[in-house]
Amino acid sequence: MKDEILRLEQEARKLEPNSADRMAARDQIIEYSEDFLDNIESLRAYVSTEAKGRGLLGSPITEDGIGVGRALDYIRENVDTPGLNPASGGHVAYIPGGGIYYSALGDYLADVFNRYAGVFYASPGAVRMENMLIRWMCDLVGYPEGSHGNLTTSGSLANMIAMVVARDGKNIKSAKIPRSVIYLSKQAHHSVDKGIRVAGLGECILRFIAIDDKFKIVPADLERQVEEDKAAGLNPFLVVASAGTTDVGAIDPLIEIGDIAKRHGLWYHIDAAYGGFFVLTDEGKQKLQGLELSDSMIIDPHKGLFLPYGLGVVLVKDVEHLKRSFRFDAHYMQDAFAGPDEISPAEISPELTKHFRGLRLWLPLKLHGLAPFRACLDEKLLLAKYFYLEVQKLGFECRLVPELSVVVYRYVPESGNANEFNKKLLEAVVADGRVFISSTMLNGEYTLRFACLAFRTHLKTVDTLLEVFRENIERRAVRSQ
Repeated sequence: MKDEILRLEQEARKLEPNSADRMAARDQIIEYSEDFLDNIESLRAYVSTEAKGRGLLGSPITEDGIGVGRALDYIRENVDTPGLNPASGGHVAYIPGGGIYYSALGDYLADVFNRYAGVFYASPGAVRMENMLIRWMCDLVGYPEGSHGNLTTSGSLANMIAMVVARDGKNIKSAKIPRSVIYLSKQAHHSVDKGIRVAGLGECILRFIAIDDKFKIVPADLERQVEEDKAAGLNPFLVVASAGTTDVGAIDPLIEIGDIAKRHGLWYHIDAAYGGFFVLTDEGKQKLQGLELSDSMIIDPHKGLFLPYGLGVVLVKDVEHLKRSFRFDAHYMQDAFAGPDEISPAEISPELTKHFRGLRLWLPLKLHGLAPFRACLDEKLLLAKYFYLEVQKLGFECRLVPELSVVVYRYVPESGNANEFNKKLLEAVVADGRVFISSTMLNGEYTLRFACLAFRTHLKTVDTLLEVFRENIERRAVRSQ
C-alpha cells in the first residue's frame, strides 16, 4: 500500500510546479497579457469569426497536458479573438465596467494564497477586509450602523438575496404568497423577476406601476394601487425601484417611493447595480438622494468601479434580517463559530465556500485612491451629455436627456421603415468593430443605446462612433438617390 501511495504522490506532485516552471509559465502568460494591454486601443471592440471558438473542440481534455504556449494559442484564437472585447473602451453596449489591472492582481493574490473568506475563524483578515468594504459602501449610500451586506458574484445574485430577505423580513409564509403583492415597473431589471421566482414568490401578485414619459415610476399610481390592494384585503409587502435602469438609465423618484413604502409598511428595495456608484460624484449624489430610505439595495463594483466581472454587492439596512434568512447550524463547524469578533459571510449569505473576492476591490481602491474613480465617473456623465448633443447634429432623435451615462437615440429616415433602418445602422457599427453598441425596444420602436461606463471609453471613442454613424448615414443617402 505504501508503495502505491508513493507512486501516486509522485504523479500528483506534478500539480506543484517548481520555481523555474512557474516562472516559465508566468512569463509567457504575462507577455501575452501585456501584448493585449499595450495594444488595447487598436483592438476592435467586436470581432465576428466564422468558427466562433469551435477550435477548442479539437483539443479535448485528455490524460496528458499541453504546454503553456499551445494553450495560449487556443485561448488567443478561440476565446480572446471572437465576439465582444469587454475590456475595450469601444464597449458602450451593456453597462460595461472594463477590468482595471490592479483588480486582476488582487485576484491573482487571492487565488495563489486561496484564503477562505467564508468564516472569520478560518481567515480573520480576509473577513475583516470584506466587512470593511461593506461598511464603506453602507456609509457611501447613507445606511446606518447595524447595516451589513455581502459581496456576491453579480447583481443578479444580489437581487435574489434581497428578495429572500424581503420575503422573510415581512414574514411571507406560503399561505400568504397568493395574496401578497409586489410593486415594480416594466423597466425593472429582469434579474428582479428571476429573484422573485427563485425566492419562491412566483405566485405573488405583481403590480407593474405606470411609468412617465421619462420611464420612471409614477408615485401617485403606486400609492393608489397600494391603497386599492389593501382595501381588497390583499397584502402589499414589497416595492422595487431602480437607481439607473438598464434600458435608459432612469432613476425612479427614490424619495417619494421611500415615503410611500414607509407609510404603508412595505419593504423597499432599490436596484442600484448600474447607477449606485455615481454617488461618488457631486452630480450623482444629488440625483441619487433617497438611497438611504431603502431597506435593501444592490450595487455593482464590476460596473461603477470598473472591476472585472464577478463582484456585485447586496446591502441590507438591518443585519438581523440577513441573519434570519441565512442562519445555519453544522456540528462539524462548531469550532469555527466560537465567539468570532466579526460577522462571517457564511452567516448572512447563501455561500459557505467563498472565494476571497474582496481583494479584487480593496487592492485597486488602496493603490489608486478614490480620486481617479470619481474622475472617471464624472467623465462618463459628461461623455453621455456630449454624445447626446452631437448625435442629434447628425439627425438622430433623442427623446430623453441622459440622467446618468446611458443615451437612447434613433434615426428617423425621410422614407422607409425606421426600425429596420436603425437595425442596419447597428449592424454596420458592429461590423466596423471599433465600437460596439446595443439596442432596445421603447414603446415599440427599435432604439439604439449608448451605455458609457467602461473606464477606457474616452472622447476619442465617442468621436469614432459619431464618425461611423456619419459615414453610414451619408452612404445610405447616396444609395437612395
